[in-house]
Amino acid sequence: MLLAMIGFNHRTAPVAIREQFSIPEYRLEEALGRLSAYEGVRGCVILSTCNRTEIYVAVEARSVVDAVWQFLSGSGAGAVQEIKRYSYTYYGTDVVRHLFRVASGLDSMIIGETQILGQVKQAYETARASGAANWLINILFQQALAVGKRVRTETGIDKNPVSVSYAAVELARQTLGTLEGRPVLIVGAGKMSELTVRHLLANGIAGVIVSNRSFDRAQELARAFNGKAVRFEELYHWMRRVDIVISCTAAAHYVIRPEPMEEVVRERRGAKLFLIDIAVPRDVDPQVGKLPGIVLYDIDSLQSVVDANLAERRRAALAAEEIIGEEVKSFTDALGSRFVVPTIVALKKRGDEVKEKELRRALNRLGEVGEREAKIIASMANSIVNQLLHEPVIRLKQLALKPYGYRYAGILQELFDLQVEEPKKVLQEKKG
Repeated sequence: MLLAMIGFNHRTAPVAIREQFSIPEYRLEEALGRLSAYEGVRGCVILSTCNRTEIYVAVEARSVVDAVWQFLSGSGAGAVQEIKRYSYTYYGTDVVRHLFRVASGLDSMIIGETQILGQVKQAYETARASGAANWLINILFQQALAVGKRVRTETGIDKNPVSVSYAAVELARQTLGTLEGRPVLIVGAGKMSELTVRHLLANGIAGVIVSNRSFDRAQELARAFNGKAVRFEELYHWMRRVDIVISCTAAAHYVIRPEPMEEVVRERRGAKLFLIDIAVPRDVDPQVGKLPGIVLYDIDSLQSVVDANLAERRRAALAAEEIIGEEVKSFTDALGSRFVVPTIVALKKRGDEVKEKELRRALNRLGEVGEREAKIIASMANSIVNQLLHEPVIRLKQLALKPYGYRYAGILQELFDLQVEEPKKVLQEKKG
Protein backbone atom coordinates (compact mmCIF):
# COMPACT_ATOMS: atom_id res chain seq x y z
CA MET A 1 0.00 0.00 0.00
CA LEU A 2 1.22 3.51 -0.85
CA LEU A 3 0.54 6.93 0.64
CA ALA A 4 -0.08 9.74 -1.83
CA MET A 5 -1.34 13.32 -1.70
CA ILE A 6 -2.49 15.85 -4.28
CA GLY A 7 -3.14 19.44 -3.26
CA PHE A 8 -3.52 23.13 -4.06
CA ASN A 9 -2.57 25.91 -1.65
CA HIS A 10 -2.07 29.67 -1.41
CA ARG A 11 1.42 29.40 -2.91
CA THR A 12 0.60 27.26 -5.95
CA ALA A 13 -2.86 28.44 -6.96
CA PRO A 14 -4.67 31.80 -6.95
CA VAL A 15 -7.93 32.07 -5.07
CA ALA A 16 -9.89 31.78 -8.33
CA ILE A 17 -8.45 28.26 -8.76
CA ARG A 18 -8.61 27.28 -5.08
CA GLU A 19 -12.26 28.15 -4.77
CA GLN A 20 -13.11 25.81 -7.67
CA PHE A 21 -11.76 22.86 -5.72
CA SER A 22 -12.85 23.91 -2.26
CA ILE A 23 -15.21 21.37 -0.71
CA PRO A 24 -17.56 22.82 1.93
CA GLU A 25 -18.12 20.88 5.13
CA TYR A 26 -21.68 19.88 4.22
CA ARG A 27 -20.40 18.17 1.04
CA LEU A 28 -17.35 16.52 2.59
CA GLU A 29 -18.91 13.17 3.53
CA GLU A 30 -20.44 12.74 0.08
CA ALA A 31 -17.10 13.62 -1.57
CA LEU A 32 -15.25 11.11 0.60
CA GLY A 33 -17.77 8.46 -0.42
CA ARG A 34 -17.22 9.14 -4.13
CA LEU A 35 -13.44 9.10 -3.75
CA SER A 36 -13.47 5.89 -1.70
CA ALA A 37 -15.49 4.17 -4.42
CA TYR A 38 -12.61 4.35 -6.93
CA GLU A 39 -10.93 0.96 -7.36
CA GLY A 40 -7.63 0.74 -5.52
CA VAL A 41 -8.35 3.61 -3.08
CA ARG A 42 -8.14 1.99 0.36
CA GLY A 43 -8.45 5.10 2.54
CA CYS A 44 -8.69 8.87 2.14
CA VAL A 45 -8.96 12.24 3.89
CA ILE A 46 -9.91 15.57 2.29
CA LEU A 47 -8.52 18.70 3.94
CA SER A 48 -10.27 21.77 2.53
CA THR A 49 -9.73 25.27 3.99
CA CYS A 50 -9.70 28.80 2.57
CA ASN A 51 -5.98 28.44 1.76
CA ARG A 52 -5.73 24.81 0.66
CA THR A 53 -7.48 21.72 -0.63
CA GLU A 54 -5.46 18.54 -0.14
CA ILE A 55 -6.47 14.94 -0.76
CA TYR A 56 -4.60 12.24 1.14
CA VAL A 57 -5.03 8.65 -0.02
CA ALA A 58 -3.77 5.17 0.78
CA VAL A 59 -3.74 3.31 -2.53
CA GLU A 60 -2.86 -0.16 -3.74
CA ALA A 61 -0.48 1.14 -6.42
CA ARG A 62 0.91 4.43 -7.71
CA SER A 63 -1.25 4.17 -10.83
CA VAL A 64 -4.37 4.47 -8.65
CA VAL A 65 -3.47 8.14 -8.03
CA ASP A 66 -4.97 8.77 -11.47
CA ALA A 67 -8.32 8.18 -9.76
CA VAL A 68 -7.68 11.24 -7.58
CA TRP A 69 -7.15 13.36 -10.68
CA GLN A 70 -10.39 12.00 -12.13
CA PHE A 71 -12.12 12.90 -8.88
CA LEU A 72 -10.70 16.44 -8.95
CA SER A 73 -11.52 17.05 -12.60
CA GLY A 74 -15.08 15.96 -11.85
CA SER A 75 -15.31 18.15 -8.74
CA GLY A 76 -13.83 21.33 -10.22
CA ALA A 77 -13.61 23.16 -13.50
CA GLY A 78 -10.88 22.38 -15.99
CA ALA A 79 -9.23 19.34 -17.51
CA VAL A 80 -6.63 17.31 -15.61
CA GLN A 81 -3.63 18.76 -17.47
CA GLU A 82 -4.86 22.28 -16.82
CA ILE A 83 -5.29 21.82 -13.08
CA LYS A 84 -2.05 19.89 -12.64
CA ARG A 85 0.01 23.02 -13.14
CA TYR A 86 -1.52 24.56 -10.02
CA SER A 87 -1.04 21.51 -7.82
CA TYR A 88 1.63 19.52 -6.01
CA THR A 89 1.85 15.75 -5.56
CA TYR A 90 3.71 13.78 -2.88
CA TYR A 91 4.27 10.07 -2.29
CA GLY A 92 5.39 7.96 0.65
CA THR A 93 7.64 9.72 3.15
CA ASP A 94 7.11 13.07 1.41
CA VAL A 95 3.40 12.82 2.29
CA VAL A 96 4.28 12.20 5.93
CA ARG A 97 6.65 15.17 6.07
CA HIS A 98 4.19 17.48 4.32
CA LEU A 99 1.27 16.60 6.61
CA PHE A 100 3.45 16.98 9.72
CA ARG A 101 4.46 20.47 8.49
CA VAL A 102 0.85 21.39 7.73
CA ALA A 103 -0.35 20.29 11.18
CA SER A 104 2.51 22.25 12.78
CA GLY A 105 1.59 25.47 10.98
CA LEU A 106 4.82 25.58 8.94
CA ASP A 107 3.03 25.42 5.59
CA SER A 108 0.52 28.16 6.44
CA MET A 109 0.29 31.67 5.06
CA ILE A 110 1.14 32.87 8.57
CA ILE A 111 3.83 30.66 10.14
CA GLY A 112 2.64 28.85 13.23
CA GLU A 113 -1.05 29.73 12.91
CA THR A 114 -3.16 27.68 15.29
CA GLN A 115 -6.37 27.16 13.34
CA ILE A 116 -4.91 24.61 10.92
CA LEU A 117 -4.36 21.96 13.62
CA GLY A 118 -8.08 21.97 14.39
CA GLN A 119 -8.87 21.85 10.68
CA VAL A 120 -6.62 18.80 10.19
CA LYS A 121 -8.32 17.12 13.15
CA GLN A 122 -11.79 17.88 11.81
CA ALA A 123 -10.91 16.59 8.33
CA TYR A 124 -9.61 13.34 9.81
CA GLU A 125 -12.58 12.91 12.17
CA THR A 126 -14.98 13.37 9.24
CA ALA A 127 -13.12 10.75 7.19
CA ARG A 128 -13.06 8.30 10.09
CA ALA A 129 -16.74 8.82 10.93
CA SER A 130 -17.75 8.27 7.30
CA GLY A 131 -15.67 5.08 7.03
CA ALA A 132 -13.24 6.57 4.49
CA ALA A 133 -10.12 6.25 6.68
CA ASN A 134 -8.29 2.92 6.71
CA TRP A 135 -5.64 1.79 9.21
CA LEU A 136 -2.77 3.53 7.34
CA ILE A 137 -4.64 6.84 7.16
CA ASN A 138 -5.52 6.45 10.84
CA ILE A 139 -1.96 6.11 12.09
CA LEU A 140 -0.73 8.87 9.73
CA PHE A 141 -3.24 11.47 10.90
CA GLN A 142 -3.11 10.47 14.56
CA GLN A 143 0.65 10.96 14.49
CA ALA A 144 0.33 14.25 12.55
CA LEU A 145 -1.96 15.64 15.25
CA ALA A 146 0.50 14.56 17.94
CA VAL A 147 3.39 16.18 16.05
CA GLY A 148 1.44 19.43 15.63
CA LYS A 149 0.84 19.57 19.38
CA ARG A 150 4.45 18.70 20.17
CA VAL A 151 5.79 21.45 17.89
CA ARG A 152 3.58 24.07 19.51
CA THR A 153 4.39 22.90 23.04
CA GLU A 154 8.16 22.68 22.60
CA THR A 155 8.78 25.68 20.32
CA GLY A 156 6.00 28.12 21.29
CA ILE A 157 5.67 28.92 17.59
CA ASP A 158 2.06 30.07 17.99
CA LYS A 159 2.58 32.24 21.08
CA ASN A 160 3.51 35.51 19.35
CA PRO A 161 0.73 37.32 17.41
CA VAL A 162 1.68 38.22 13.83
CA SER A 163 -1.21 40.33 12.51
CA VAL A 164 -1.92 43.91 13.53
CA SER A 165 -5.45 43.13 14.65
CA TYR A 166 -4.43 40.02 16.56
CA ALA A 167 -1.43 41.79 18.11
CA ALA A 168 -3.72 44.57 19.33
CA VAL A 169 -6.02 42.07 21.01
CA GLU A 170 -3.14 40.14 22.55
CA LEU A 171 -1.59 43.31 23.92
CA ALA A 172 -4.97 44.32 25.36
CA ARG A 173 -5.31 40.92 27.00
CA GLN A 174 -1.80 41.10 28.47
CA THR A 175 -2.31 44.66 29.72
CA LEU A 176 -5.77 44.11 31.22
CA GLY A 177 -5.17 40.55 32.44
CA THR A 178 -8.29 39.13 30.80
CA LEU A 179 -10.80 40.31 28.21
CA GLU A 180 -13.67 38.18 29.44
CA GLY A 181 -16.67 40.23 30.43
CA ARG A 182 -15.15 43.54 29.27
CA PRO A 183 -17.12 45.91 26.96
CA VAL A 184 -15.49 47.39 23.83
CA LEU A 185 -16.15 50.69 22.03
CA ILE A 186 -15.46 50.85 18.29
CA VAL A 187 -14.90 54.27 16.75
CA GLY A 188 -15.43 54.07 13.01
CA ALA A 189 -16.65 51.09 11.04
CA GLY A 190 -13.74 50.01 8.84
CA LYS A 191 -12.56 46.51 7.95
CA MET A 192 -9.63 46.61 10.37
CA SER A 193 -11.96 47.48 13.23
CA GLU A 194 -14.24 44.64 12.25
CA LEU A 195 -11.38 42.14 12.12
CA THR A 196 -10.06 43.26 15.51
CA VAL A 197 -13.50 42.89 17.06
CA ARG A 198 -13.71 39.33 15.76
CA HIS A 199 -10.50 38.54 17.67
CA LEU A 200 -11.90 40.30 20.75
CA LEU A 201 -15.12 38.29 20.61
CA ALA A 202 -13.07 35.10 20.43
CA ASN A 203 -11.50 36.19 23.74
CA GLY A 204 -14.84 36.54 25.50
CA ILE A 205 -15.55 40.29 25.55
CA ALA A 206 -18.91 41.27 27.07
CA GLY A 207 -20.27 43.32 24.18
CA VAL A 208 -19.61 45.80 21.38
CA ILE A 209 -20.58 49.47 21.23
CA VAL A 210 -20.16 51.14 17.83
CA SER A 211 -19.86 54.89 17.24
CA ASN A 212 -19.51 56.40 13.79
CA ARG A 213 -20.20 59.76 12.11
CA SER A 214 -22.72 57.93 9.97
CA PHE A 215 -25.15 56.52 12.52
CA ASP A 216 -26.65 54.17 9.92
CA ARG A 217 -23.24 52.58 9.34
CA ALA A 218 -22.75 52.28 13.11
CA GLN A 219 -26.05 50.45 13.37
CA GLU A 220 -25.10 48.12 10.53
CA LEU A 221 -21.81 47.10 12.13
CA ALA A 222 -23.39 46.81 15.58
CA ARG A 223 -25.98 44.40 14.22
CA ALA A 224 -23.21 42.24 12.74
CA PHE A 225 -21.80 41.67 16.24
CA ASN A 226 -25.08 41.78 18.16
CA GLY A 227 -23.90 45.06 19.68
CA LYS A 228 -25.16 48.58 20.36
CA ALA A 229 -24.83 51.67 18.12
CA VAL A 230 -24.33 55.11 19.72
CA ARG A 231 -24.15 58.56 18.18
CA PHE A 232 -20.77 60.12 17.50
CA GLU A 233 -21.38 63.09 19.79
CA GLU A 234 -21.78 60.65 22.70
CA LEU A 235 -18.31 59.19 22.13
CA TYR A 236 -16.61 60.47 25.31
CA HIS A 237 -19.61 59.60 27.44
CA TRP A 238 -19.32 55.92 26.45
CA MET A 239 -15.56 55.91 27.02
CA ARG A 240 -16.34 56.14 30.72
CA ARG A 241 -18.11 52.75 30.53
CA VAL A 242 -15.69 50.60 28.50
CA ASP A 243 -12.20 49.17 28.98
CA ILE A 244 -11.11 48.98 25.33
CA VAL A 245 -11.48 51.48 22.49
CA ILE A 246 -10.65 50.56 18.88
CA SER A 247 -10.47 53.52 16.54
CA CYS A 248 -10.23 53.37 12.76
CA THR A 249 -12.00 56.22 11.00
CA ALA A 250 -11.27 57.92 7.69
CA ALA A 251 -10.86 61.33 9.34
CA ALA A 252 -7.98 63.53 8.27
CA HIS A 253 -7.53 64.83 11.83
CA TYR A 254 -7.54 63.56 15.42
CA VAL A 255 -10.99 62.53 16.62
CA ILE A 256 -9.92 61.65 20.18
CA ARG A 257 -8.25 64.62 21.89
CA PRO A 258 -6.52 65.18 25.27
CA GLU A 259 -8.86 67.81 26.76
CA PRO A 260 -12.11 65.79 26.81
CA MET A 261 -10.10 62.64 27.65
CA GLU A 262 -8.89 64.31 30.88
CA GLU A 263 -12.48 64.35 32.09
CA VAL A 264 -12.89 60.69 31.06
CA VAL A 265 -9.76 59.78 33.06
CA ARG A 266 -11.03 61.61 36.18
CA GLU A 267 -14.37 59.84 36.08
CA ARG A 268 -12.74 56.42 35.57
CA ARG A 269 -10.83 56.92 38.85
CA GLY A 270 -7.69 55.08 37.85
CA ALA A 271 -9.31 52.25 35.89
CA LYS A 272 -7.19 51.47 32.83
CA LEU A 273 -8.47 52.33 29.36
CA PHE A 274 -6.84 50.55 26.43
CA LEU A 275 -6.82 52.58 23.17
CA ILE A 276 -6.01 50.84 19.88
CA ASP A 277 -5.54 53.37 17.08
CA ILE A 278 -5.27 51.53 13.75
CA ALA A 279 -6.19 54.50 11.57
CA VAL A 280 -3.89 56.19 9.06
CA PRO A 281 -3.79 59.14 9.60
CA ARG A 282 -4.07 58.56 13.33
CA ASP A 283 -7.36 59.07 15.16
CA VAL A 284 -5.91 59.54 18.64
CA ASP A 285 -3.77 62.51 19.58
CA PRO A 286 -0.45 61.06 20.90
CA GLN A 287 -0.79 63.33 23.99
CA VAL A 288 -3.74 61.15 25.07
CA GLY A 289 -1.31 58.31 25.69
CA LYS A 290 0.44 60.36 28.37
CA LEU A 291 -2.67 60.61 30.55
CA PRO A 292 -2.73 58.40 33.67
CA GLY A 293 -4.48 55.08 33.19
CA ILE A 294 -4.40 55.32 29.38
CA VAL A 295 -2.56 52.64 27.34
CA LEU A 296 -2.27 53.75 23.71
CA TYR A 297 -1.04 51.76 20.70
CA ASP A 298 -0.99 53.10 17.16
CA ILE A 299 -0.46 51.04 14.01
CA ASP A 300 3.31 51.62 13.99
CA SER A 301 3.80 50.35 17.52
CA LEU A 302 1.61 47.36 16.71
CA GLN A 303 3.59 46.69 13.52
CA SER A 304 6.85 46.67 15.47
CA VAL A 305 5.34 44.02 17.74
CA VAL A 306 4.26 42.03 14.69
CA ASP A 307 7.73 42.25 13.10
CA ALA A 308 9.43 41.13 16.31
CA ASN A 309 6.97 38.27 16.70
CA LEU A 310 7.49 37.15 13.10
CA ALA A 311 11.23 36.94 13.78
CA GLU A 312 10.48 34.84 16.86
CA ARG A 313 8.24 32.53 14.84
CA ARG A 314 10.92 32.06 12.20
CA ARG A 315 13.39 31.02 14.90
CA ALA A 316 10.79 28.67 16.34
CA ALA A 317 10.18 27.28 12.84
CA LEU A 318 13.82 26.14 12.62
CA ALA A 319 13.40 24.16 15.83
CA ALA A 320 10.08 22.84 14.53
CA GLU A 321 11.72 21.53 11.35
CA GLU A 322 14.19 19.54 13.47
CA ILE A 323 11.31 18.03 15.46
CA ILE A 324 9.50 17.13 12.24
CA GLY A 325 12.64 15.49 10.85
CA GLU A 326 12.86 13.31 13.97
CA GLU A 327 9.16 12.48 13.83
CA VAL A 328 9.21 11.57 10.14
CA LYS A 329 12.11 9.15 10.66
CA SER A 330 10.45 7.66 13.73
CA PHE A 331 7.16 7.25 11.88
CA THR A 332 8.63 5.65 8.75
CA ASP A 333 10.85 3.34 10.80
CA ALA A 334 7.90 2.20 12.86
CA LEU A 335 5.69 1.87 9.79
CA GLY A 336 8.31 -0.25 8.05
CA SER A 337 8.58 -2.53 11.08
CA ARG A 338 4.81 -2.84 11.35
CA PHE A 339 4.67 -4.01 7.76
CA VAL A 340 7.75 -6.20 7.92
CA VAL A 341 7.17 -8.22 11.09
CA PRO A 342 3.80 -9.72 10.00
CA THR A 343 5.20 -10.30 6.51
CA ILE A 344 8.22 -12.20 7.85
CA VAL A 345 5.97 -14.32 10.08
CA ALA A 346 3.71 -15.12 7.12
CA LEU A 347 6.69 -15.90 4.86
CA LYS A 348 8.21 -18.32 7.35
CA LYS A 349 4.83 -19.94 7.85
CA ARG A 350 4.50 -20.42 4.09
CA GLY A 351 8.02 -21.91 3.98
CA ASP A 352 7.16 -24.33 6.79
CA GLU A 353 3.95 -25.37 5.01
CA VAL A 354 5.81 -26.12 1.78
CA LYS A 355 8.57 -27.96 3.67
CA GLU A 356 6.13 -30.17 5.62
CA LYS A 357 4.13 -30.97 2.51
CA GLU A 358 7.15 -31.95 0.44
CA LEU A 359 8.77 -33.82 3.34
CA ARG A 360 5.69 -36.01 3.77
CA ARG A 361 5.58 -36.67 0.04
CA ALA A 362 9.29 -37.64 -0.07
CA LEU A 363 9.03 -39.97 2.94
CA ASN A 364 5.92 -41.64 1.51
CA ARG A 365 7.74 -42.29 -1.76
CA LEU A 366 10.79 -43.69 0.02
CA GLY A 367 8.73 -46.16 1.98
CA GLU A 368 10.37 -47.71 5.04
CA VAL A 369 13.26 -45.54 6.27
CA GLY A 370 15.03 -45.62 9.59
CA GLU A 371 14.67 -42.94 12.25
CA ARG A 372 18.18 -41.66 11.61
CA GLU A 373 17.59 -41.31 7.86
CA ALA A 374 14.22 -39.58 8.44
CA LYS A 375 15.92 -37.03 10.74
CA ILE A 376 18.64 -36.37 8.17
CA ILE A 377 16.04 -35.76 5.43
CA ALA A 378 13.98 -33.48 7.74
CA SER A 379 17.12 -31.58 8.73
CA MET A 380 18.04 -31.11 5.08
CA ALA A 381 14.54 -29.81 4.29
CA ASN A 382 14.74 -27.37 7.22
CA SER A 383 18.16 -26.20 6.09
CA ILE A 384 17.06 -25.60 2.50
CA VAL A 385 14.02 -23.53 3.57
CA ASN A 386 15.98 -21.56 6.18
CA GLN A 387 18.80 -20.77 3.77
CA LEU A 388 16.40 -19.74 1.02
CA LEU A 389 14.51 -17.39 3.35
CA HIS A 390 17.49 -16.12 5.34
CA GLU A 391 18.69 -13.49 2.85
CA PRO A 392 15.20 -12.15 1.94
CA VAL A 393 14.34 -11.82 5.66
CA ILE A 394 17.60 -9.98 6.44
CA ARG A 395 17.18 -7.69 3.43
CA LEU A 396 13.55 -7.00 4.30
CA LYS A 397 14.53 -5.95 7.84
CA GLN A 398 17.17 -3.61 6.42
CA LEU A 399 14.82 -2.16 3.81
CA ALA A 400 12.18 -1.57 6.48
CA LEU A 401 14.29 1.33 7.77
CA LYS A 402 14.35 3.07 4.40
CA PRO A 403 11.75 5.69 3.40
CA TYR A 404 9.75 3.30 1.21
CA GLY A 405 10.60 0.16 3.18
CA TYR A 406 7.01 -0.85 3.81
CA ARG A 407 6.49 -1.17 0.05
CA TYR A 408 8.97 -4.07 -0.14
CA ALA A 409 6.87 -5.94 2.38
CA GLY A 410 3.84 -5.36 0.18
CA ILE A 411 5.66 -6.67 -2.89
CA LEU A 412 6.69 -9.80 -1.01
CA GLN A 413 3.10 -10.33 0.10
CA GLU A 414 1.96 -10.13 -3.53
CA LEU A 415 4.71 -12.42 -4.88
CA PHE A 416 4.05 -15.21 -2.37
CA ASP A 417 0.31 -14.53 -1.95
CA LEU A 418 0.82 -14.21 1.80
CA GLN A 419 -2.12 -13.85 4.18
CA VAL A 420 -0.81 -11.12 6.45
CA GLU A 421 -2.47 -9.73 9.51
CA GLU A 422 -2.99 -6.00 9.02
CA PRO A 423 -0.74 -3.72 11.11
CA LYS A 424 -3.75 -2.18 12.86
CA LYS A 425 -4.29 -5.47 14.71
CA VAL A 426 -0.65 -5.56 15.72
CA LEU A 427 -1.01 -2.01 17.07
CA GLN A 428 -4.07 -2.96 19.09
CA GLU A 429 -2.21 -5.86 20.68
CA LYS A 430 0.71 -3.59 21.62
CA LYS A 431 -1.63 -1.01 23.17
CA GLY A 432 -3.59 -3.59 25.08
